[in-house]
Amino acid sequence: MSGLRSAMHKGKRAGLEVIETAKPKRKRSKTTVKQEESTAVSSPSSYHTFPDPADVVQLRSQLLSWYDKEQRELPWRTLALTESDLNIRTYAVWVSEIMLQQTQVATVIDYYNKWMKRWPTVQDLAAATLEEVNQMWAGLGYYSRGKRLHEGAHKVVSQMKGQMPRTVDSLLKQLPGVGRYTAAAVGSIALGEVTGAVDGNVIRVLCRLRAIGADCTSPAVTEALWSLANTLVDPERPGDFNQAMMELGARICTPKGALCSQCPVQTHCRSYHKVCVKQEQNSKKLLRKGGRDTSNLPDIEDCINNITCLLCPLEPWDNELGVQNFPRKLAKKPPRVERTLTCVVSRPGEEGEDEYLLIQRPNKGLLAGLWEFPSLLLEEENSEMKQKRSLRDEVSRVLGTHLTENLLQYVGEVVHIFSHIHQTYVVYSVCLKEADTHTQTENTQWLTRSALLEAAVSTGLKKIVKLYDSVDSVNKASKEGKRRKHTDVKKDEKLQSSKKKGLGGAKSGGRQLTLSSFFKTVKEECC
Repeated sequence: MSGLRSAMHKGKRAGLEVIETAKPKRKRSKTTVKQEESTAVSSPSSYHTFPDPADVVQLRSQLLSWYDKEQRELPWRTLALTESDLNIRTYAVWVSEIMLQQTQVATVIDYYNKWMKRWPTVQDLAAATLEEVNQMWAGLGYYSRGKRLHEGAHKVVSQMKGQMPRTVDSLLKQLPGVGRYTAAAVGSIALGEVTGAVDGNVIRVLCRLRAIGADCTSPAVTEALWSLANTLVDPERPGDFNQAMMELGARICTPKGALCSQCPVQTHCRSYHKVCVKQEQNSKKLLRKGGRDTSNLPDIEDCINNITCLLCPLEPWDNELGVQNFPRKLAKKPPRVERTLTCVVSRPGEEGEDEYLLIQRPNKGLLAGLWEFPSLLLEEENSEMKQKRSLRDEVSRVLGTHLTENLLQYVGEVVHIFSHIHQTYVVYSVCLKEADTHTQTENTQWLTRSALLEAAVSTGLKKIVKLYDSVDSVNKASKEGKRRKHTDVKKDEKLQSSKKKGLGGAKSGGRQLTLSSFFKTVKEECC
């Protein structure tokens, strides 16, 4: 069988070479490419699918048995199982899925518990302000997600009579920020709809199970993965099955260091089988070099259409990668590098506690609606003097007053990495008197330290505050040290002065002794 397959491969390659040399290369139209991709997706090689229904049944059983024993206890899973109100259950799962986008489970748990305690129903969330939502979301990242939840809650209450959508299609069409995966996850977990759900973890699991190594963002691979997910999903427990697939990708079939020995569906994994065969072949080749007979080398089953298959990898197999050959990820575009001038402006508060000036960002774009210190994007690398002048002008504009450059003190730099931006904050500080702060604009506010840390601010701002505090404490310690040193010098001077005054003794009454009286005193003491 292997010999026949090899001959077929050689024949196909030879045939293709003849065709290429006989005909000039022509640029294919976009329509032709789409038709080819559509044909390939509609009928992918059986190597990349599950053609045997018995295999599907077995995989479901193995995966769900593992999940029942090994699943993590997570608050949204508990709520989905125990909440009888369909509206609340759908709302709760929706919130969890939005929070989990691009965010680790461990980070989400605390935010989710606080959110559901404050807004347990979609009506409660709709009654909240966007400022309150941003404040609750602060530190979780990707802040537009919180805004979309808030907008969705408003829409459900005002346009849908407070009833959450009841199908995958309606979730996808009616809720802002809900895509194909989120709709499928909420539909299967909360509503029991029989549909697969393909997220990053599931992509990795399916690609390894069926040896799909092409670019997983391509239309051909995307549709093939969704087709696989819909084939495999358990009709009796669709929500549990989808969560089990995600759990498997998060804990066992990880991006690096996959725990293949603990995988419950290892017998169905083509990439694991290929690793084992490759290892055996390599070991037998070493034995052959030693003069031992290794004629029965194991054969690796591959896709017979790999020359034209849109699901097969373009790169050759890498022994060092093992199962990580699937999927092969494209190199990420490096993040954009930015430098931003920012100023921590403080003033004495009414109750003795310092207050800090914050400005609200625009409602669209990066960190939309959050509060920050007065800032200015640095277009080009300038000298410290030019930076201070630019930042002084910006702070003066916000306050409606004129500040001198010598008020700005350099604090340091803070690096914060967004998904697509490598941001460096160049931090300065200004300490103002009350008279300097009588004017302010609509989108500004003065907050105490405790109120600032509880406001809707980003993680980057909290890093700036931490740097400011560390430098401020050092400066205070330095000033305190100088003050103590000055006090100690004064004490030493007083002590030396008192010693000089006391040199004449009490009998002299503070007058300077004559030489004869001095010797007389000494003689009396000796006697």
